[in-house]
Amino acid sequence: MMFLTTKERILLEDEKSHEEACVQKYQDFATRAQDPQLKQLFSTYASKEQEHLNTLNQILSGQIPALPQQGQQQSNQNNLSLQGQYNENDKKLCTDALITEKYVSNTYNTTIFECCDTNIRQILNHIQKEEQEHGEGIFNYMRNTNMYTPQ
Repeated sequence: MMFLTTKERILLEDEKSHEEACVQKYQDFATRAQDPQLKQLFSTYASKEQEHLNTLNQILSGQIPALPQQGQQQSNQNNLSLQGQYNENDKKLCTDALITEKYVSNTYNTTIFECCDTNIRQILNHIQKEEQEHGEGIFNYMRNTNMYTPQ
C-alpha cells in the first residue's frame, strides 16, 4: 500500500476531476461532431481519458498501477486529406478540445513535480505525454482540414 502526502492527494484529486471532465467532453463532442473522422478521434480520446481516470483512481486508492507498455501510442493525424471546407461547429469543438488539452497537460506538470514516488511520476508523465499527443492530433486535424493555418 502506498502513502500519499496531503499535497499529492489534493493534486491527484484535481487531476481526477480534470479527467472526468475530459471523458464527458470527448463523449459529448463525439456525438456532436459532423465529420466522421473527427467523431472517431473524439471517441478514441474519450476512451484514453477513461484509462487515465482509472489509473488515477488506482493511485488514489493506494495502488501503483503498471506503467502502460510503450509503443501503443495513437497514430497522429498527419495522414488526413485536405478537405478544404469544414463545419464551423466542428471547428468550435476542436478549439475547445485543444484548449482543454493544453490546460490539462500543464496541470500534470505541477503534479508530477510534487510526487514523491518515482513510479507515480513515471505513470503521470506517461499520461501527460498522451495528453500532449491528443493535442497534437487535434492540432493536425485542424491544420489538415484548413480550420487552422499556422502563421
